[in-house]
Parts: sequence; C-alpha cells; structure tokens
Amino acid sequence: MNLTDFRTLGRTGLRVSPLALGTMTFGDPSWGADEATSAEILSRYLDAGGNFVDTANAYMGGRAEEVLGAYLGKRPGLRDRLVIATKFALSMDPTDPNNGGTGRKAIRHHVDESLSRLGTDYIDLYWQHNWDRHTPLEETISTLDDLVREGKVRYVGLSDTPAWAVARMATLAEWRGWTPIAAIQVEYNLLERTSEGELFGAARELGLGVLPWSPLANGVLTGKYTRDNQNPAGAGRGMFVGRHLHEGTFRLLDALGRIAGELGTTVAATALAWVRQQPVVSSTIIGARTVGQLEANLASLDVTLSPEQLAELDGLTTPELNFPAAFLRDFGVPAQQGNTVINGLRASA
Repeated sequence: MNLTDFRTLGRTGLRVSPLALGTMTFGDPSWGADEATSAEILSRYLDAGGNFVDTANAYMGGRAEEVLGAYLGKRPGLRDRLVIATKFALSMDPTDPNNGGTGRKAIRHHVDESLSRLGTDYIDLYWQHNWDRHTPLEETISTLDDLVREGKVRYVGLSDTPAWAVARMATLAEWRGWTPIAAIQVEYNLLERTSEGELFGAARELGLGVLPWSPLANGVLTGKYTRDNQNPAGAGRGMFVGRHLHEGTFRLLDALGRIAGELGTTVAATALAWVRQQPVVSSTIIGARTVGQLEANLASLDVTLSPEQLAELDGLTTPELNFPAAFLRDFGVPAQQGNTVINGLRASA
C-alpha cells in the first residue's frame, strides 16, 4: 500500500490518503518542530503522494495553521490538490466566554480566523474539536450547514464527541436537510480501544468515516519505552504516557517486537499497521517532530499483518466496553439465536 491508495471518507465522495499528516507539532521548536522542519515534513509527505493534512486553530496557539498557510502561499496551485482539515471549539482567548465552544458566535469567529491563518478561502473538512456541553447540538450543526452553503467549508466532522451526540447530530442533519456528518475523529490505538463500542457502532450504522488520532499512544507503541527505561530521552509527550506504563503494555510491546522481527519492520510500523487494518478506519492521523519520525510512520504502509497476527494483538488488549456490550454478547446473542449461526455469528453460550 502507499499514500496514493485513496479512500472515500464515509459516505462522501472526498478522496483521502490512508495516512493523514497531523500538524499538532508544527510551529514550536521547544516541543514540536520549527517552521523549516515543518516544511520539510510537509514536503516529504506530499512528495510521497499524500493529500490529507489535519490541523486545528488551537495547535500551538494558531502557529500550526500559520505554518501550513505560509507553506501553501509559497506554492501556488498546491492548495486545491490537498484536503485540508482544521478544527474549532477550543478557546483562543481564556478571558472571553464566547471565544471557545461550539456556539454560533464562536464558530463564526474561528472559521474566519482559520481561513486567514491558512491563507485560503475554504476549508475542506471542518471538525468540531470536542463536544460542548453548554451549546444545543442544533445550533452547532445548523451553523456548520450555513458555512457549507456559503462556500467557506466543504465537509464537516466530529472529533472527541460522545456517541449519543454523534448519532443525534447526524440524524438532525439528515432529517432537516443540513450538511451530513462525514466522519468522526477518536483516540484509537492498541492501548485505547474503547471506541470500538458505541462510537464505532454509530459510525457503522450512520456511514461515517473514522480517523484515529494518537495511533502510537503518544509514543508508547514506538518501542522507545521499556521495562528498564520508562523515561526515554526525546519523549516529547511523556506526561501523557504514565497510565500505559504497566506490565500489560510491556507484554504487548514484546509481542509487537516479535511480530516486527518476523516482518522485518519496526514496532511502530507494526502498531500503525494494526490500526490501519481495522475495517472501520478510513485514514489514520500520524504526527512527527522530525522527518525521520515521518519516514518511520510512512514505513507502516509496507506492513500487512496476517489474520493470526491481528488476532494475537487483539487478544492482548481486548477492551472492557460499557454496558450493554458484554450483556448483549453473553446473553442477548444466545437468547435470540439459540444454537443457530446468523450472518456468520455463532452464539457464545
């Protein structure tokens, strides 16, 4: 597989690469990548055939969008070949209660600010960065529909949003003739799989694309963390990984290392391949602070895990899903089906 094996996003006609380039690291050399390195990363991704770039208004306080906009401004004609996604909801002014959230006033303000920083007159995919408990869902989705009708936005998506809100917003859009929800964005990797419950169920039923973020669990699944070295040098997001550093994770890393050896690849590429091969996944968001990290992530496109390898990794990190997942599996299916097999599913009892 390569970056030009494009996929359509959900039920839309939008073609996107199987790996999207995330830009959270762009614009801040103290934690991420300076502007020159960011440009190198972008060039390498685009030269490899990628077309899908994901950013957000709040990444590095707006610098990530500015860096991307400056890159595009120096390359006339490139912008229309790309699928550029950005986000709204996070506050850019903590003293203003109407600067953050998903209300009409905030969205209207942030879309114009993002367009200015990006140096473009439209956004291909505009994400709700996360759910806002204070704003009616109708207000958010109707405002996004207005932006599409005005030509400022092409498609809309929902990131970090509860499944019930995803389902309601998608249904409201469908019934009221508003712009449909194209996709959801979720944290998803071998160590965080609870999205497989309600969120993936909503995506399948509603025909939504799924874009995992943090597919390497903030670097834990690169293999740099070991039993003997739980604070490796260069761990840029070390503050987020503590919850994963336990024996279960190290057993998973042992298996990833062995499978990587069998395939002649790396632990990181193997972990990324597992995410990419999940049937519900449309495109996976990768991030990089260096060109070398990007190259390591792109190498995952050359990796295909066998059914046996997928099953082994699945079994090592099977998630505990919320009620009623286990109840329906253990009681509902056998109570409905008896001893019969329906659509390939056999009762477990």
